[in-house]
Amino acid sequence: MPLTSPDALRRLLDYETIAVVGCSATPGKAAHEIPAYMQRHGYRVVPVNPYHDEVLGETAYDSLADVPEDIDLVNVFRPSSEAGAVVDAAIERASERGDVKAVWLQLGIRDDDAAKRAREAGLEYVQNKCYKVEHARLVD
Repeated sequence: MPLTSPDALRRLLDYETIAVVGCSATPGKAAHEIPAYMQRHGYRVVPVNPYHDEVLGETAYDSLADVPEDIDLVNVFRPSSEAGAVVDAAIERASERGDVKAVWLQLGIRDDDAAKRAREAGLEYVQNKCYKVEHARLVD
Protein backbone atom coordinates (compact mmCIF):
# COMPACT_ATOMS: atom_id res chain seq x y z
CA MET A 1 0.00 0.00 0.00
CA PRO A 2 1.48 3.37 -0.99
CA LEU A 3 2.07 5.90 1.78
CA THR A 4 -0.42 8.74 1.97
CA SER A 5 -0.50 10.04 5.56
CA PRO A 6 1.12 13.41 6.28
CA ASP A 7 3.43 11.85 8.90
CA ALA A 8 4.64 9.15 6.51
CA LEU A 9 5.21 11.66 3.72
CA ARG A 10 7.11 13.99 6.07
CA ARG A 11 9.41 11.08 6.96
CA LEU A 12 10.25 10.60 3.28
CA LEU A 13 10.76 14.34 2.83
CA ASP A 14 13.52 14.10 5.47
CA TYR A 15 15.69 11.95 3.20
CA GLU A 16 18.59 13.99 1.85
CA THR A 17 19.99 12.27 -1.26
CA ILE A 18 17.48 11.79 -4.04
CA ALA A 19 18.16 10.01 -7.33
CA VAL A 20 15.79 11.50 -9.91
CA VAL A 21 15.15 8.97 -12.67
CA GLY A 22 14.09 10.84 -15.80
CA CYS A 23 15.52 14.15 -14.59
CA SER A 24 15.26 16.53 -17.54
CA ALA A 25 17.79 19.08 -18.77
CA THR A 26 14.95 21.13 -20.29
CA PRO A 27 13.88 24.15 -18.21
CA GLY A 28 10.12 24.41 -17.94
CA LYS A 29 9.53 20.66 -17.79
CA ALA A 30 8.30 19.29 -14.47
CA ALA A 31 11.16 16.76 -14.54
CA HIS A 32 13.56 19.72 -14.47
CA GLU A 33 11.74 22.26 -12.32
CA ILE A 34 10.87 19.91 -9.45
CA PRO A 35 14.44 18.58 -9.02
CA ALA A 36 15.65 22.21 -9.20
CA TYR A 37 13.19 23.01 -6.40
CA MET A 38 14.61 20.09 -4.42
CA GLN A 39 18.12 21.49 -4.85
CA ARG A 40 17.04 24.96 -3.73
CA HIS A 41 15.65 23.37 -0.57
CA GLY A 42 18.93 21.67 0.31
CA TYR A 43 18.45 18.20 -1.11
CA ARG A 44 21.28 16.42 -2.90
CA VAL A 45 19.82 15.63 -6.34
CA VAL A 46 21.46 12.89 -8.39
CA PRO A 47 20.14 12.97 -11.97
CA VAL A 48 19.59 9.65 -13.74
CA ASN A 49 19.26 10.30 -17.47
CA PRO A 50 21.23 8.33 -20.08
CA TYR A 51 20.96 11.14 -22.64
CA HIS A 52 22.89 13.78 -20.68
CA ASP A 53 26.26 13.97 -18.95
CA GLU A 54 25.09 16.73 -16.62
CA VAL A 55 21.75 18.04 -15.41
CA LEU A 56 21.24 20.88 -12.91
CA GLY A 57 25.00 21.20 -12.52
CA GLU A 58 25.31 17.58 -11.35
CA THR A 59 26.78 14.54 -13.08
CA ALA A 60 23.99 12.54 -14.69
CA TYR A 61 24.15 8.74 -14.62
CA ASP A 62 22.77 6.24 -17.11
CA SER A 63 21.03 4.11 -14.49
CA LEU A 64 20.51 3.72 -10.75
CA ALA A 65 23.15 0.99 -10.74
CA ASP A 66 25.72 3.49 -12.08
CA VAL A 67 25.31 6.00 -9.23
CA PRO A 68 28.42 5.65 -7.04
CA GLU A 69 27.13 7.45 -3.95
CA ASP A 70 24.48 6.29 -1.52
CA ILE A 71 20.87 7.13 -2.39
CA ASP A 72 18.10 7.57 0.18
CA LEU A 73 15.12 7.97 -2.12
CA VAL A 74 14.43 7.29 -5.80
CA ASN A 75 12.11 9.87 -7.38
CA VAL A 76 10.59 8.75 -10.69
CA PHE A 77 9.71 10.95 -13.68
CA ARG A 78 9.00 8.16 -16.18
CA PRO A 79 5.68 6.98 -17.62
CA SER A 80 3.64 4.51 -15.56
CA SER A 81 4.45 1.83 -18.14
CA GLU A 82 8.17 2.20 -17.27
CA ALA A 83 7.78 2.75 -13.52
CA GLY A 84 7.86 -0.96 -12.62
CA ALA A 85 11.31 -1.41 -14.16
CA VAL A 86 12.62 1.61 -12.21
CA VAL A 87 11.11 0.25 -9.00
CA ASP A 88 12.73 -3.13 -9.68
CA ALA A 89 16.10 -1.38 -10.17
CA ALA A 90 15.60 0.42 -6.84
CA ILE A 91 14.74 -2.88 -5.14
CA GLU A 92 17.82 -4.52 -6.63
CA ARG A 93 20.04 -1.65 -5.51
CA ALA A 94 18.55 -1.71 -2.00
CA SER A 95 19.19 -5.43 -1.83
CA GLU A 96 22.77 -5.20 -3.10
CA ARG A 97 23.93 -1.92 -1.52
CA GLY A 98 21.45 -1.38 1.28
CA ASP A 99 21.09 2.32 0.60
CA VAL A 100 17.71 2.97 -1.07
CA LYS A 101 14.97 3.34 1.53
CA ALA A 102 12.06 4.69 -0.53
CA VAL A 103 10.60 5.15 -4.00
CA TRP A 104 8.42 8.12 -4.97
CA LEU A 105 6.46 8.10 -8.25
CA GLN A 106 5.52 11.61 -9.32
CA LEU A 107 1.99 12.89 -9.92
CA GLY A 108 0.24 10.92 -12.66
CA ILE A 109 2.58 7.93 -12.32
CA ARG A 110 1.38 4.75 -10.66
CA ASP A 111 2.04 1.03 -10.67
CA ASP A 112 0.17 -0.99 -8.05
CA ASP A 113 2.13 -4.18 -8.79
CA ALA A 114 5.41 -2.31 -8.32
CA ALA A 115 4.04 -0.88 -5.06
CA LYS A 116 3.51 -4.40 -3.78
CA ARG A 117 7.02 -5.49 -4.81
CA ALA A 118 8.58 -2.43 -3.19
CA ARG A 119 6.72 -2.93 0.09
CA GLU A 120 7.62 -6.65 0.11
CA ALA A 121 11.27 -5.61 -0.32
CA GLY A 122 10.97 -3.28 2.68
CA LEU A 123 10.94 -0.01 0.74
CA GLU A 124 8.62 2.86 1.52
CA TYR A 125 6.56 3.77 -1.52
CA VAL A 126 4.59 6.77 -2.78
CA GLN A 127 2.82 7.04 -6.10
CA ASN A 128 0.79 9.63 -7.95
CA LYS A 129 1.98 12.51 -5.73
CA CYS A 130 4.09 15.53 -6.57
CA TYR A 131 7.19 15.82 -4.39
CA LYS A 132 7.20 19.62 -4.68
CA VAL A 133 3.51 19.98 -3.77
CA GLU A 134 3.88 17.68 -0.76
CA HIS A 135 7.07 19.43 0.37
CA ALA A 136 5.44 22.85 0.15
CA ARG A 137 2.36 21.55 2.01
CA LEU A 138 4.13 19.62 4.77
CA VAL A 139 7.57 21.22 5.24
CA ASP A 140 7.69 24.82 4.02
